Amino acid sequence: MLRLVRLLFRLSQSDIYRRQVFPELPEVARFDPGHAALMMGYDFHLTANGPRLIEVNTNAGGGYIAWLSEQLAGKVSPAHLSNRFQQRLLQSYLQEWRDFSGGDQPLKRVAVIDEDLEHQPLLPEMVGCCDWLCQHDIDAQTASPEQLQICSGGVYLRDKKIDLIYNRHCDFYLETPLMAELKSAYLAGLVCLSPNPFAYGLLADKRRMVLWSDAAALEDLKLSASDRQLLLEMVPPSFLLSTQNRADVWFRRKKLIFKPVTRFASRGVLMGKGITKKRFADLDPQTTLVQDVVAPSVETSESGQKFKVDLRLFVYRDHLLGVGARLYQGQVTNLRTEGGGFAPVRIV
Repeated sequence: MLRLVRLLFRLSQSDIYRRQVFPELPEVARFDPGHAALMMGYDFHLTANGPRLIEVNTNAGGGYIAWLSEQLAGKVSPAHLSNRFQQRLLQSYLQEWRDFSGGDQPLKRVAVIDEDLEHQPLLPEMVGCCDWLCQHDIDAQTASPEQLQICSGGVYLRDKKIDLIYNRHCDFYLETPLMAELKSAYLAGLVCLSPNPFAYGLLADKRRMVLWSDAAALEDLKLSASDRQLLLEMVPPSFLLSTQNRADVWFRRKKLIFKPVTRFASRGVLMGKGITKKRFADLDPQTTLVQDVVAPSVETSESGQKFKVDLRLFVYRDHLLGVGARLYQGQVTNLRTEGGGFAPVRIV
């Protein structure tokens, strides 16, 4: 998993890769802000043949909760691994600010933003993250985009200038009216926005998985044979519905999963084995990613409950921050299943 993470990051820094990807990106995602992205998440299912990449996220939730779950579970991981998560997470904030600002001033103020804060399932994590940053002498507060005041001098929250915005909002390309002013401030270099459209377009837009699983396209990226093999082994075969014969896809549907490229958190994801002809006919061919199904592994709790499992690697650039698991029942991950949710991972 780490080899794949590091390979994908290295790809994202490659001029050859960027030239291939840029034509598919909106203009805002071709703007390089000069820094990376906080809290990248790489999600995997464990199979009998090894781990398989399910998706990449630029604003992955659960990192702080995964770290806390290690503390609450006791000696699940060696103490130095838990401390390393905290230290590396803090360094990622500081490095983002140094890369953006040139390193002349310390990071003083952070806003953690998302829409409709009161109804965000992970609001406690956002608040806990702010409290943790405050313990490290960084003033941090949660906010919704409409609470930000944006002017030529910068971005302000409650009349205090914000250095860095940790962006949890899922308008990844800043396309909605709510994000329009922040988009202008970001493009003008008035604030460090992390994660940002540039990182999302290069790594987390689901359409990138089409390229990563295409043997012919990978030839053009000048990768080594071992790198190409790693991608083709770990990235499930993926394609846009528009590029395939729909009748053939319908025939193979029971072994496929359908994902809208413009949505998140498993919203709109459909398992082919349960899709109806009407629902299939309604799929937008340009925005529907089709992948081979990779079944998750299963863990049994002490009470005998069976939970599907995925692993999330929390990453900054190509450095591992920590690992968390998500336990769930049903089709997709959620935070509502009794006994499910985030869980610590034992490193052995």
